[in-house]
Amino acid sequence: MLDEASCGCIVPIEDFLAFLTAIGRSPNTVRAYAFDLRDFFHYLSSAQLTWDDLTLEQVGAFVSWLQLPPAGRGGQVAVLPMVAPHVSASTVNRKLAAVSSFYDFHARRGVEVPALWRWSRGRQAGSFVPMLAHLGARSTRRRVVSLKVDGGVPRVLSSAQIDAVLGSCVRLRDRFLFMLLRDTGLRIGEALGLRHGDLNARRREVSVRFRENANGARAKTVDRTVPVPDELLCLYSDYLHEEYGDLDSDYVFLTLWSKPVGVPLTYSAVHSLVGRLRARSGVVFEPHFFRHTYATNLLRRGTPAEVVAKLLGHASVATTTGIYGHLSPDDLREALVAVGVLPPLGDDRRAVGQAPRW
Repeated sequence: MLDEASCGCIVPIEDFLAFLTAIGRSPNTVRAYAFDLRDFFHYLSSAQLTWDDLTLEQVGAFVSWLQLPPAGRGGQVAVLPMVAPHVSASTVNRKLAAVSSFYDFHARRGVEVPALWRWSRGRQAGSFVPMLAHLGARSTRRRVVSLKVDGGVPRVLSSAQIDAVLGSCVRLRDRFLFMLLRDTGLRIGEALGLRHGDLNARRREVSVRFRENANGARAKTVDRTVPVPDELLCLYSDYLHEEYGDLDSDYVFLTLWSKPVGVPLTYSAVHSLVGRLRARSGVVFEPHFFRHTYATNLLRRGTPAEVVAKLLGHASVATTTGIYGHLSPDDLREALVAVGVLPPLGDDRRAVGQAPRW
């Protein structure tokens, strides 16, 4: 992924990635940081710059470089101004955050880094001052450069689309996996890390636990427990009796029809499964869409945001409302119909020019 000839900085990068691994960051997170730093140091190499001597203007040039297509980054072709950026603003901001964390790591080790990447002490003018702030200076990360990101709406699946995906599952294991995602809002990594002891049929609960798993699956947050319907547990029982059989494993989801049989199911196996289900069902989806759909439907039905946050494992209610607190045009119409401002769609009272019932 990274080589000394391309970036000239293999040791500082390896030190940083080793630190992330040591503090328990997931393999996927460490891998994402590695890819982001690879882009940064490829830019430095192409611009003949060094990582420990960088100006704000050069950081801005890095942002522009990221938005070029691969051929444009290498200078093989000229890119016209009207060409759409090669990566999104959120991707650019993520890469900048990775680079900033890299510099912060080395600054804390005593390495002299450019001033624009250091943490600043104190507060900005006009910012909120918390109680007892005078007892010590606060450290805040100085935002070097960031792009404005349009608030996107999470992709959700309709009931018909979910039924199509479930109907395309030819194995009980696969159907159980996606019903689990539908009924709990678990991340795919959390599902792949489940053990049989995490499913409590008597209390109708599924527990998510933070731990190391043989398949690399990870729970991102602290432990939590999610109530589940009887239908899901009945399917779990059918799966165990008809497909799981006598296999001796703690893991719920195993490889059953390809070698090696009996090992925990992996991310790549699920990726291949999703591709097959897309082709059969005609629904373009990712496993995370089931989480989006679960959360969105709960909020639309009036479930308190703090309850949804607890079910999803969010540390803050603000995270839940920030991601899922969106209102579609249909949501707005239903709210107006509920309070009597508008008649339901299809109602004969929708006459042209009829005034709202304020």
